[in-house]
Amino acid sequence: MRARGVLSARELKRAPRGRTVRMAGCVICRQRPGTAHGFLFLSLEDETGIANAIVEPALFDVHRATLTSAPYLLVEGILQNQQGAISVKLSSVEPL
Repeated sequence: MRARGVLSARELKRAPRGRTVRMAGCVICRQRPGTAHGFLFLSLEDETGIANAIVEPALFDVHRATLTSAPYLLVEGILQNQQGAISVKLSSVEPL
C-alpha cells in the first residue's frame, strides 16, 4: 500500500486539507440515507483507525457494485477537514 501512495487513517489527520489522498481499508459501515440526496457515506478501517469517505451520486452510479459489495476498498479523493471531522470526497474507487 505504501508503494501506491496510500495513507493510513492516522496519517490522514496530519495531511493538509484540500490535498488529493489515497486510503484503503475494510468497509465497516455503508450509509445512504434518504435525506442525503443520493450521497453514500463510508467508514473504512485500517490497522491505525477509521477514516470516512463521501461518495457523490454520480460516482455511486458508476461504481455501484464495487461500493455496495466489496469488503475492502482503495479510494482516492480530496481530503476535507471540517471542524476536526476528517473525510475524503471520492474521485475514484477500486476493490482490494
